[in-house]
Amino acid sequence: MMSAILPAVIGIIGNAIDRVIPNKSEAEQLKAQITLAAMNEGRVELESAAKIITAEAQGESWLQRNWRPMLMLWFAGLIGAHWLGYTPANLPEEQVIGLLDIVQVGVGGYVLGRTAEKVVKEYKKPA
Repeated sequence: MMSAILPAVIGIIGNAIDRVIPNKSEAEQLKAQITLAAMNEGRVELESAAKIITAEAQGESWLQRNWRPMLMLWFAGLIGAHWLGYTPANLPEEQVIGLLDIVQVGVGGYVLGRTAEKVVKEYKKPA
């Protein structure tokens, strides 16, 4: 999640370095070190997420292995029920929007999780 804002933050830091350090070579070297450190942190974050997802996928329990797809099916059902008018009439619009925001975050997490699974598969392939 942090990786989404990382380029913007690195750009801001790079601009500040350019203003503070007059020597272009030193400024570029410092920016490269900061960028490398940020990329390494992003890799560590992705590897951590991949380990969690891998542990879930290899779990002994059927529920542990399948809770993500089941949750996404539930979310899809809730959205379908809302579009078909099966939500309570007294449900305020702000609450519906809040619930749809939760679904949006869930979908984003699911997509990120599936991406991490694919990255782990590629990473573990023999060279």
